[in-house]
Amino acid sequence: MTWSEHALTQLEQAGYRRGGARESVVELLSRQNCCLSAQEIHDGLRKARRRVGIASVYRALETLAELRLVKRVDAGDGIARYEPAAADGNHHHHLVCRDCGKVEAFNDPRLERAIDRVAGGLGYSVEEHEVVLAGVCADCG
Repeated sequence: MTWSEHALTQLEQAGYRRGGARESVVELLSRQNCCLSAQEIHDGLRKARRRVGIASVYRALETLAELRLVKRVDAGDGIARYEPAAADGNHHHHLVCRDCGKVEAFNDPRLERAIDRVAGGLGYSVEEHEVVLAGVCADCG
């Protein structure tokens, strides 16, 4: 089952009807490879000729976050971004350019092992984590 199918099923089971802004936001997010701000989501929907207001985008994201279907990403620039939360816990981390604001996803199995090692050494069982690295991208550097 794809993330969008899972999300739409969970929304329906939570009593939300199909269609409208929630479904449009889910469909757009399912095609992304990294996080987007509410404004970027709204712009993407407008570009696709979907008539969804920005307030509806915020409400849809709030609902999706409450149901733990999206993950809110704080890239350190004061702009909340959102991306699908994989049901299997699979995730990535983010690089943020302080100059142009570009956000890029990255995976690093060694980093994941190091996080588990540090947490385990302190007696923690990590349920979730987020790593955001800030700097200057190649285009700006």
